[in-house]
Amino acid sequence: METPFTKYYASIGELAKAFGVATSKIRFWEKEFDILSPKKNPHGTRRYTQKDIENFRLVYHLVEEQGYTLEGAKAKIKEKPKELLSTLQLIEKLNKVKEALLAIKNEL
Repeated sequence: METPFTKYYASIGELAKAFGVATSKIRFWEKEFDILSPKKNPHGTRRYTQKDIENFRLVYHLVEEQGYTLEGAKAKIKEKPKELLSTLQLIEKLNKVKEALLAIKNEL
């Protein structure tokens, strides 16, 4: 999933909207996954950096798209986190190429 974030920080609402999940799910996953730890301002408002969004995208991919359980996703992340991120980035690039090819096909 390509995230449309262009500013340095995103709010929990923006993150929820981009991924189509409830903010409560994001908060729950923050408790479950060590890699999800956004900064909070003095009022407790979460501020997600690009790295936080990338980590959330990884968890989302494993749980929502690949069907891992939370425990399975945790184990997979601990096992090979950098390889997972590279694989996810490759999948996203391939999906963009697929969309472009389908658009060309539809124009024929």
